[in-house]
Amino acid sequence: MFEPQEANTMFTSQIGAFVNSCVPGEEIQDSRRAGELEMVRRVQSGDQQAFRDLMERHQAKVHSIIYGILHNREDAEDIAQQVFTKVYFAIKDFDCRCLLLTWICRIAINESYSHLRKRRLALVDEPSGVEHAGHLPAVDKQMAQRDFLNKLLARIPEDDRWLLIIKEVEGRSIAELSDMTGMTASAIKIKLFRARQKLVQAADRLAMRPTSAVA
Repeated sequence: MFEPQEANTMFTSQIGAFVNSCVPGEEIQDSRRAGELEMVRRVQSGDQQAFRDLMERHQAKVHSIIYGILHNREDAEDIAQQVFTKVYFAIKDFDCRCLLLTWICRIAINESYSHLRKRRLALVDEPSGVEHAGHLPAVDKQMAQRDFLNKLLARIPEDDRWLLIIKEVEGRSIAELSDMTGMTASAIKIKLFRARQKLVQAADRLAMRPTSAVA
């Protein structure tokens, strides 16, 4: 059977490769900011073309984030559609304190983890097959390891999870994260350090639990 201890070892060796609210802060000085704010105002006023432009601008990034969590293209496409549906109905409450992409990414990450929770519950209800888990082929074992890592990410606060995914999975720089959140570079570094600590602690706690209790 796939052991949490094994995944913990995998996690500590690969965290650099794998590894919300909007945070108000310093005014973001970016020539693109004015255009983004204008687009938001147009969408909020009911401009359908502006919303289509918004989708075209951000759909590739949203799909990339979702696929990075789910590793299933069909599911990623479905969740991406759900994300932009939520964006459409919720954008009236977007207050522009952070970049629009930051806000959309949070919705995408939350929707992805909601999908994972539902999928996990569905698997628990299925009577098939964990008795053969000890003979998992390499691909299935890799999927189990990835699932374990997603469980770890689900056990840390949303702000920390978002920051780790955007930094480690999306490969954003400290400067880009600072622009996206309005936080200083030093504050981002401290928050990332603490988020990684929480992730390692979550891995240690999960590894100490009986296998049957891991969910």
